[in-house]
Amino acid sequence: MAKRRVPRMFYEYVDSGSWTESTYRRNEAKLHAITFRQRVGVPMSKRSTRTSLLGFDATMPVALAPTGLTGMMHADGEILAARAAERFGVPFTLPTMSICSIEDIAAHTSRPFWFQIYMMRDLRFMERLIGRARDAGCSALVVTMDSPVLGQKHKDIKNGLSTPPRPTLANIINLMTKPRWCAGMLRTNRRSFGNIIGHVDNVVNTSSFATWAAEQYDPDLSWDHVRWLRERWDRKLIVKGILDPDDAKSAVEAGADAIVVSNHGGRQLDGTQASIEALPTVVAAVGDRVQVFLDSGIRSGQDVLKALGLGAQGVLIGRAFLYGVGAFGETGVTQALKILHRELEFTMALCGIKTIGAADDTILTHDSRYTS
Repeated sequence: MAKRRVPRMFYEYVDSGSWTESTYRRNEAKLHAITFRQRVGVPMSKRSTRTSLLGFDATMPVALAPTGLTGMMHADGEILAARAAERFGVPFTLPTMSICSIEDIAAHTSRPFWFQIYMMRDLRFMERLIGRARDAGCSALVVTMDSPVLGQKHKDIKNGLSTPPRPTLANIINLMTKPRWCAGMLRTNRRSFGNIIGHVDNVVNTSSFATWAAEQYDPDLSWDHVRWLRERWDRKLIVKGILDPDDAKSAVEAGADAIVVSNHGGRQLDGTQASIEALPTVVAAVGDRVQVFLDSGIRSGQDVLKALGLGAQGVLIGRAFLYGVGAFGETGVTQALKILHRELEFTMALCGIKTIGAADDTILTHDSRYTS
């Protein structure tokens, strides 16, 4: 339904990976290959999926990941996703490159949310951005470490997805087939990068934003940058984009309270391992000191339980909720969360566990566990 309703350039921005997309496909395939150890004869009434994610009392061990351009999947998409997450009882993460701003999310929600940040060269802007996140009541800052340079998505080039988007004949014709999306965009004034445009000197529209952004990603991104953030942020700090246990240790030493094992959904380094393959070694390295989460490839409640079985304490979902927001807005995100929750609870019952804390590698068959 999302594919039918969302313009092709934005749908394929979500539904794509870098270069050959081998890592994008590998994330799902490696999760699919893990098998459960079924148990029977164990009373399974009063099951609970509740857990704590960095102090957030969550309905299930799932958080909404920071996903750029959510507000182009559906008008006011970040606001709708944040409201759905709050009502369902899971954390929402707003990205720096969102359409709706930090202040928009704070105005439409009542629980603290997480905010994702890229380390930019403009340190004055960075300090203001951190202050805005603090003023909005954000309970955690998520720093993305796997993007010192940006991976190329061939579909974006083919579709003319740039800043601003190229109004090619093909794009105009495609937009004419998406009346619901167009009507929604006409009703909102949120159509640009709300966290940046108007908050940086001389960045007043998408064209000036493009010039500024092209100079901001820092190829010298290092753990010193994380320490710089740690000195300025007195709440929870999450480091995202970790695949190597040595990098996980460096993140902890730099002040991380949690790690997200992630390959950016297959959107950065093509040809690397699936996040689920990297998870056990990262857990072994730092799991006794910080919470370890996983993202990339989670498409079902069964995937959530597989990640828990391999040591994660929670997962972040991206495409799974983006399909929902693209299809039906806030209702779609709620429905996506309900599907995941129902699948998770059902699978727990047939694996013989009643609580999230009981999920470990004994729920998986021995030949499907990833070992260091």
